[in-house]
Amino acid sequence: MDEVCKNCGYKSAASRYLTEDELSNQSRSCVELKFRKGDNIIRQGTLSSNVAFLKEGLVMLHMQGPLHEQITKITKAPSYLALPTTFGDKINHYSVTAIEESTICFIDINTFKSFISNNPNFTYQLFIELCMNELTSFRRCVNRTQKQVSGSLAENLLFFANNIYGSDEFTLPLSREELGNLVDASRESVSRILSDFQKDGIISTEKRMIKILNKEKLEMISRNG
Repeated sequence: MDEVCKNCGYKSAASRYLTEDELSNQSRSCVELKFRKGDNIIRQGTLSSNVAFLKEGLVMLHMQGPLHEQITKITKAPSYLALPTTFGDKINHYSVTAIEESTICFIDINTFKSFISNNPNFTYQLFIELCMNELTSFRRCVNRTQKQVSGSLAENLLFFANNIYGSDEFTLPLSREELGNLVDASRESVSRILSDFQKDGIISTEKRMIKILNKEKLEMISRNG
């Protein structure tokens, strides 16, 4: 049991700096659970008592606002989940839901805190990851408010192709309604723009299957907003 984390092939950049003793300690202080698509992993408003690490899969972060629920981010493995809400308050400020079958390791928060206190290399790398995530969030926030729906939709299709799947052909993990939520548009608007992209020979679609046919043009639409 002590060797589980040591032999894991899904370590984050930060956890690669943990010592063998720390990895053994983590193995004794974590539980691994599997979640199906649509399962809630972290629920907004509940107590935050563990550190969640996405070992395998794909999840979305979403927050209930004054008018409706808003998808704020898509995260793929391997990655720590919700560290700002775990350490910033005792209450989870947003929810995390699996959008593909996912495996989560729940790590005892006191064990994790001991790594932060005693391992400066781990802490520094964790700090770098949090800074990079914040910069990405700033960029996406600006793009989300200033781009038209077509530009935002193009940006997110490129994000799935380049950052999530590493392929120009993929199965979209979100429904049209969820995709609309991600780009602040109605399901009808998303469906219409996807249809326009297809008519213009930029993409082809078959239900949730997306194939990018003209990446250069899609990138131009994303850049121009």
